[in-house]
Order: sequence, then C-alpha cells, then structure tokens
Amino acid sequence: MLNFAKILIFFGFVLILLGAFFILIEKIPYLGKLPGDIYIKKGNFVFYFPLATSIIISILLTIILNLISRRK
Repeated sequence: MLNFAKILIFFGFVLILLGAFFILIEKIPYLGKLPGDIYIKKGNFVFYFPLATSIIISILLTIILNLISRRK
C-alpha cells in the first residue's frame, strides 16, 4: 500500500507541474507562432498544428532528459 501512495503522490506532483507549465507557456513570446506552425482559417473552420513549436519543445526536452540521465 505504501508503494501505491508514493505513485499517487508522484502523479499529483506531475499534474501540478503540467498545470504550471500550461499557465506559464502563454507568457513565452513567439511560442506557438513560429514559422513552420500550420494555421489554416477558412470561413468557420480553423485548423492549427504547431509543428515547429513541437519540434523545438521535443529537442529541449531531449537535451534536458539526457543531461538528467547522465548524472546517475
């Protein structure tokens, strides 16, 4: 039962970090409006796919996780 409690605490902490990330991401300039992000607006239809933003976030997370995993 102790392991289950630790898992719940871990996931709660992850959800808090994700919530803070989504609040703070709006304050980062140009994120989501980069060249390479696909934005199509036709009449009543809007399609948005942040391709360039996704690639940059993926590269940054890869670098951070590689730095963390090498310390162990």
